[in-house]
Amino acid sequence: MFDTFKAKLVEKAVLVGLRRDAHNAELENSMAELRFLAESAGAQIVGEVIQRAGGPRSSHYIGKGKIAEVGVLLQEQQGNLVIFDDDLSPAQVRNLENDLETKIIDRSILILDIFARRAKTIEAKTQVELAQMKYLYPRLTGRWSHFSKQYGGIGAKGPGEMQLEVDRRLVDKRIKKLSGELERIDRERSEQRKRRRDLFNIALVGYTNAGKSTLFNLLTKAHVFADDRLFSTLDATTRVLYLPNSGRVLLTDTIGFIRKLPAQLVASFRATLADIADADMLLHVVDCSAEDIRRLTDEVEKTLIQIDADKIDRLVVLNKIDLIDGDGRPLVSAFAEETDVVAVSALEKIGTGPLLERLGYYHQRWVQRNGHNPPCNIPPG
Repeated sequence: MFDTFKAKLVEKAVLVGLRRDAHNAELENSMAELRFLAESAGAQIVGEVIQRAGGPRSSHYIGKGKIAEVGVLLQEQQGNLVIFDDDLSPAQVRNLENDLETKIIDRSILILDIFARRAKTIEAKTQVELAQMKYLYPRLTGRWSHFSKQYGGIGAKGPGEMQLEVDRRLVDKRIKKLSGELERIDRERSEQRKRRRDLFNIALVGYTNAGKSTLFNLLTKAHVFADDRLFSTLDATTRVLYLPNSGRVLLTDTIGFIRKLPAQLVASFRATLADIADADMLLHVVDCSAEDIRRLTDEVEKTLIQIDADKIDRLVVLNKIDLIDGDGRPLVSAFAEETDVVAVSALEKIGTGPLLERLGYYHQRWVQRNGHNPPCNIPPG
């Protein structure tokens, strides 16, 4: 009996994607990432359906034939969840739920759900809840039933399960309260950054799961949680880093980026992302073992442009160099044609010497440019 009950709790998902052009690579990469996201949220993938012709349909996003195909998969595989790779309108969700009689969610609410599961601090929880509320607000008028107690599960983490029982006025009130709390957090973080202006500030940026926190711990001897999973870091953490023959600087570990990052998250995490925009230098950590390495770096660039951080001095750190064949020189050379680059393995503690030397160069240049914070060779006490 327990096994039967446990089986009912498993969310068996059909994934749905849309090919927008003649090239399959972009779609394949996006769908692979959607699978990773869904599995990270606890779903079991039982099938995939791709709409290969035309753009999104206004009423259901996909055509009638594909809806029927999804329905067959749900029936054959006893599926109970459909996840779309793009955002859906409230009307599209309502129409799809009516036709398929199952829970429908999109990529944004899936990412928000994972963020809610990862959030541990008050600041992170506040930021995620505000993003969820802003996403939920325009959908209260429709049958947004995947937030209801009838469904629960993925997409219902956090405030969602109770929101069909309240009206727009209460949700709007909650949004205003959360916004006020984040404004207070913004002011506190801004004051913290002002107090740090006499030191050279370096921010770690990169795609989620690139190894930023592992590198941060290696360089600063900190103990920030690092794991081989999406969004293990939601809070910015700053520690002192001592550079050989250069002195003391600040290094900040930041949230990982991802393609199609929900706009509500970017807005809600403005206090955290401001640590990137206000940095004197960025360390762009790249998982060099990834097959689609160029796409990942492009996605990071898009986000940096979005938060006005694309003009900051940058050093590309090709991480996980131990996972690629050979010595990695061709890859390093390819990146070196475009930007400054070093290769490391944070996990295996390889390449930190050249990395620290490059950071020292940028630090000294900043000192000369700003005329303060002279070099300090005193090691940490």
